[in-house]
Amino acid sequence: MNKKTLVGVSYVSAWIIIWGTVGSLIDFYFLQSTYLPGSLGQFLTFIITAIISSLIAIYMFSTINNKFIS
Repeated sequence: MNKKTLVGVSYVSAWIIIWGTVGSLIDFYFLQSTYLPGSLGQFLTFIITAIISSLIAIYMFSTINNKFIS
């Protein structure tokens, strides 16, 4: 495994953890007051968080890639 592959896999893995953590924290709040487990609201919380997280990850990738691969 070369350095480029290692950085790419690590980057995607880190963003999956970030997305899951942020989504779960938001979901915890809404489960207490707004919607029930397994409802459309819970699904939308994770989908919207995933989209936002993906956009941020794509935007930041070139900076991270240049920093670690150069």
